[in-house]
Amino acid sequence: RQMKTYKSMEDVPMFMTVMDMAALLGVSRASAYELVKEKGFPKLNVVHGRIIVPRDRFFEWLDSREKSGKLI
Repeated sequence: RQMKTYKSMEDVPMFMTVMDMAALLGVSRASAYELVKEKGFPKLNVVHGRIIVPRDRFFEWLDSREKSGKLI
């Protein structure tokens, strides 16, 4: 399965799946799921255990991690 690529922030879906987020970060599926388990990670749990990641909150979280020196 080919990973998605995004040319700009606006191309990223408003609500990402964990696999969308993995593609965006260039990490494995397993690494992406470990990341969503972190305390404070911006995720929404929806029906049947499905996890979605709000794009804007994700970028805010990523920016705060970068500023604090806690990169992925």
